[in-house]
Amino acid sequence: MQNPGEFVREQVSSVRDRVDRVAGSVADTAARSQVGDFIREQRAAAKVSLRELARTAGVSNPYLSQVERGLRKPSAEILSAIARGLSISAETLYEQAGILDRRTGTADTVAAIRADAALSERHKAVLLELYETYVREHVAQAAAAAATDTETPDPTPTKESA
Repeated sequence: MQNPGEFVREQVSSVRDRVDRVAGSVADTAARSQVGDFIREQRAAAKVSLRELARTAGVSNPYLSQVERGLRKPSAEILSAIARGLSISAETLYEQAGILDRRTGTADTVAAIRADAALSERHKAVLLELYETYVREHVAQAAAAAATDTETPDPTPTKESA
């Protein structure tokens, strides 16, 4: 026979496992919905029908519809094909799906670089990398300047010190 302490530990462990599964499922559904919403928005902005995007991406209409509604989680390969069909970088969809970390910098600047039809995907990637490097350097310089300002007194003479 099981003692009460062991019984309670088993029950708590069982509940924890169930909560972890549900929490993971909810987080997964939210990520799928986010990427699906983004795909739908990009498709609407490009004035591409669901059927046309499905054909160019090489997936079925029902599957793409389920991706857009957050019912399916597309693979990186499918995201890449959808990105090609939308004429956007696969990296953009990977970020939305949580496969890649978001880039630093202003979202408008990043979006403008990605949306520029005159640039190849390689040029966009190089520009984004340069932009991100400059943003990181600026943030580091600002942080260093702020640290210096708080650590050393202001060298400007005041009336009292003059």
